Amino acid sequence: MSFRLSERDKDIIGFINQFRAVDRDSLVELFFKQLKSPVNACNSVMIRLYRLGLVERTQQYSPTVYLPVDAKIKKNSQKILHFLSILDIYKQMCTYSAPKQVIVEDKPTGRKGGIEPDLFCIFKGSPFWIEIQRNQYSEQKMKDKINLYEEFFFSDEWKALQWQPEDQTTIFPSVILITPIRYAVSSEHIRLIQVASIHELMEKYKSSSKQMKEARSRPSPSSGGIKINLT
Repeated sequence: MSFRLSERDKDIIGFINQFRAVDRDSLVELFFKQLKSPVNACNSVMIRLYRLGLVERTQQYSPTVYLPVDAKIKKNSQKILHFLSILDIYKQMCTYSAPKQVIVEDKPTGRKGGIEPDLFCIFKGSPFWIEIQRNQYSEQKMKDKINLYEEFFFSDEWKALQWQPEDQTTIFPSVILITPIRYAVSSEHIRLIQVASIHELMEKYKSSSKQMKEARSRPSPSSGGIKINLT
């Protein structure tokens, strides 16, 4: 059977492969919202891609959630909700500026037991590692998580990551904890931000022009000169 994929088809398949689980409404928002009947158009495209065997789907959720064809997660797995949470954070960022160099479930150490942020991206010119806390954890578990980031910082291995700017000062990403709960964790070596959403993050850095100027003009010497520039 021969068929021809449009560039949008390819983009959708690539996006699903990247984010692992993508609900129908998110596909509408990201790929079809400019059309006259975006939901109908999305349904038609996704049914075609599913019948061609180019995407998988689960109807355990409403609306339908689409998965890569080689997905190793069960169609009723709680892991799907985890990936949808990552997708939601990505979409929040897109309302301000499309993030670049996006890596879902980043494993920058390349070994088990290292840091495993849910998302890496360069957002508004600054690199971030994002941890999405859907469940409440103990203070000790959160401290252990931050300790792993500090260990990686002192290893200097991060200076060789592929997204680092060429011929410029290397940058250690800020770490964002997306959590409705504020944990008593801090670091003298890495920039740690606790917010409930990306929207709160943006409000935090827009609320005071003085704070914005300080964030731009005073790089932290312990974080490789990173600047948070969210304007």
